[in-house]
Amino acid sequence: MYDVIIIGGGPAGSSAAIYTARGNLKTLVIDKAPQSGALALTHKIANYPGVEGESTGKELLERFRRQAKSFGAEYLQTTITAVDVEDDVKTVFTADGVFEAKAIIVATGSKGRNRMIAGEERLLGKGVSTCATCDGAFFEGKTVAVVGDSEEALDEAAALGKFADRIVFIVPRAELQGVDHVPELPKTEWMLRTKPVEIVGDRNVQGVRVRRADGTEQLVEVDGVFVFLSGSKPGTELIRDQVPLDEEGFMVLDSLMQSPVPGVFGAGEVRRTPVKQAVVAAADGAIAAMAVDKYIHKRAQVLPQYK
Repeated sequence: MYDVIIIGGGPAGSSAAIYTARGNLKTLVIDKAPQSGALALTHKIANYPGVEGESTGKELLERFRRQAKSFGAEYLQTTITAVDVEDDVKTVFTADGVFEAKAIIVATGSKGRNRMIAGEERLLGKGVSTCATCDGAFFEGKTVAVVGDSEEALDEAAALGKFADRIVFIVPRAELQGVDHVPELPKTEWMLRTKPVEIVGDRNVQGVRVRRADGTEQLVEVDGVFVFLSGSKPGTELIRDQVPLDEEGFMVLDSLMQSPVPGVFGAGEVRRTPVKQAVVAAADGAIAAMAVDKYIHKRAQVLPQYK
């Protein structure tokens, strides 16, 4: 049992972890792909307060995480398959087990996409998936495509290697983003600088049509397509049916980052904010953390941390 589980380890989630752990709350941060967030992929930052000179987003994020860990926060890299926030005890189901907490902070950033691949929505659940851990076993001995250019896509391809006989890794860019080392992936065929145009099939996925950098198109026959493309919509899919969201999927939060569901908080790009900056997300995380402290200890007001 944790005091708080923070979903997402970017600037909002790690800032929240610094404050909750420093406030002696038992803290677990669950992050599926630490190198895939917007900050981790930022090559140069020169305007973050207190950090002189230039820094990469990855370096700044590592500072956040080291600081949170120094206060006792735990980090776990795994896939979350579901959450249950209806009861007083919140439950998070993952590929590495089930975890419980008195409160959760959703800090998953922007993950969803405004524009899907043609055929993706129609065939979702019929061969199209966004979770290899959840659905990989359904493709035992089959051919699948992985679409993406991030650490998340790489990790999912590795997970699929346990089941699929052949993996076609479709990467829209010339290389994976935010990945220092690409391990050898058996049974994997790489298609770099290749964009997915359409996922085809009648009742189930039969293939994916791709366009190469030279403009030529090809139909790749596969039994399943796992999509891990980034986007600008809030990553609130996990809580969609349990926590109030607005028409665009942003969490409905008050000034203390609290949702209408007791014990559920949000921070960063899961809320509607006028600007998207690491410093704004970090501020959200700090506010959410102090609100969690107030909630757990049943305080009348937020107790700031000054020293």
